[in-house]
Amino acid sequence: MIEIKQTKEGNKGNFSAFDDNKVAGGIYYTMAGETKMILDHTEVNNDYRGQGIGKKILMHIVDYARQNKIQIIPLCPFAKSVFDKTESIRDVLA
Repeated sequence: MIEIKQTKEGNKGNFSAFDDNKVAGGIYYTMAGETKMILDHTEVNNDYRGQGIGKKILMHIVDYARQNKIQIIPLCPFAKSVFDKTESIRDVLA
């Protein structure tokens, strides 16, 4: 089962997906102030490609943003493409 965990260090951090103790992938971000999150980069382990790991992480981030009243700036091409294709998550776009 995939579990998503957040790691923060200063204004940077990531949301990583774990399969048991193995990292399946992650989305890295930089906070711009208290209410804006810039999604910088998405990375998925080769063993997990094609399984929707990146989208699962992004949807977790969208839920986090809604709960914490954060707006997202998707600079990462993967995250931007998901926002472009998925109208229901655009409420958190900056």
